[in-house]
Amino acid sequence: MKHRILVVSSANMDFVQRMARLPSAGETVVEDETYSYIPGGKGLNSAVTFARLGGDTVLCSRVGRDANGDRLCEFFAGEGIDTRFVCRDKNLPTGLASVMVEADGANRIVVYPGAARALCADDVEEAFTSYPDGVFVQTEIPAEAVIAASRFAKEKNIPFFLDTGSIGPNFPLGELYGAEIISPNETECFAMTGITPDSVENCLRACIRIASVTETKYIVLKLGHRGSFVYDGKYYNLIPAHKVQAVDTTAAGDVFTAALSYAYLQRGDILESARFATLAAAVCVTREGASSSVPTLRDVKLFAKSVREASR
Repeated sequence: MKHRILVVSSANMDFVQRMARLPSAGETVVEDETYSYIPGGKGLNSAVTFARLGGDTVLCSRVGRDANGDRLCEFFAGEGIDTRFVCRDKNLPTGLASVMVEADGANRIVVYPGAARALCADDVEEAFTSYPDGVFVQTEIPAEAVIAASRFAKEKNIPFFLDTGSIGPNFPLGELYGAEIISPNETECFAMTGITPDSVENCLRACIRIASVTETKYIVLKLGHRGSFVYDGKYYNLIPAHKVQAVDTTAAGDVFTAALSYAYLQRGDILESARFATLAAAVCVTREGASSSVPTLRDVKLFAKSVREASR
């Protein structure tokens, strides 16, 4: 069954800079590596993931009335993403993310939200007229829009998935109207709880703290090369990552949580969904770029087949 997913989040143009290493303060480095402009933003990466995996994808976001906004809208159309609810803001430019990627694939990102910071509850309410089967939201947009999406999802009795990308310590998590899945990475987990998820005990403590603030069915911590930690309110499971040669980790977290949510809508099994998301993220990190690294369903199935064959 093809589910319709509404993605409420940001869409940026990514300025990707590749380098052997980050320069120190006051240091100028001339690089032999390249730079590029690539459609990105956490919401865009997530929407592309849903679309390439086979979901009927609707995006609610804001971009500027500028060249970058034009390019993003053309990109959405090429991916088969419904853009009826992508607003063209006349006052703010399209968001821009400066993505610095070192030789080992590690990245640092600075986001200038632009038009995405104007996304509001009215935008979200209108997007719900698309009659989605699930709602996927990231916290790279104003808290007002995130909370509105959770409220409308509860009213419509459809699952609400929250990827806590770029969340700050002051985000009003307790104002959410519940969630099916909340999925932070290690940095976001610390911002939300003050706990570094560097051990099983600390992962569990962090999940319990998040669950004490907001009602959620599952919490899935993204632990990078260590895999993921899945907590259901009583029990936990560790899902190990696949060993691959990482080239660029920029979109790995976005792909993981979107693939997790996609598989959960299809199957309703959180552990099977986490294993599927782990496969998708592994494919993603072997490729350069953000949206350009997002795998198709066929890519994930081929990688899963290679993993099974290697384990025989």
